[in-house]
Amino acid sequence: MDDDDDDIPQLSSHTLAALQEFYLEQQQREGMKTSQGFNQYSIGSIEEDWQLSQFWYSDETASCLANEAVVAAGKGGRIACVSAPSVYQKLKEQDGKDFSACILEYDKRFSVYGEEFIFYDYNHPLNLPENLLPHSFDIVIADPPYLSEECLQKTAETIKYLTKGKILLCTGAIMEEQAAKHLGVKICKFIPKHSRNLANEFRCYVNYASGLD
Repeated sequence: MDDDDDDIPQLSSHTLAALQEFYLEQQQREGMKTSQGFNQYSIGSIEEDWQLSQFWYSDETASCLANEAVVAAGKGGRIACVSAPSVYQKLKEQDGKDFSACILEYDKRFSVYGEEFIFYDYNHPLNLPENLLPHSFDIVIADPPYLSEECLQKTAETIKYLTKGKILLCTGAIMEEQAAKHLGVKICKFIPKHSRNLANEFRCYVNYASGLD
């Protein structure tokens, strides 16, 4: 029995402490939802799923990107959020403003947002509902889930299908060359931040005169 026990992998004290901290934060968030009233559009209302490469923006970044999208879309504009749910959530917090938004997302937990949720798998970039007409959005904001040229290239097909012209891309700094190649976008001065620090430097890219510089 002792030999068998030796083969069981043991978590380091550092890993155990990190896990305990994560679960404590999760319990605290759940408690806040119950005590303060649940807002389904607030960032964190749906937990990050690291297996799906989900990392939510900080509240400040999500607000900045949402406000930029509203200005870029113009009065009565249509905004598509491709794999960028925290920006969509910030847009919905501005309910009543003169614009509309939808969310294209692989994670079906976001189907709680009803008709504005569109299931999206970047592996099938043009497998979209018939009522999602080409070039029907004033701006598309996208955050491809993986830092690979394949993922960016396929997501770019979706972006170019949806947008009338304006593109706001959020991805790693290492993707600058590929972003220019596939979408004709340039890096902005604005530095987006996440609620949890990422190992990779993250940047925003646009193909129009934005307020992010």
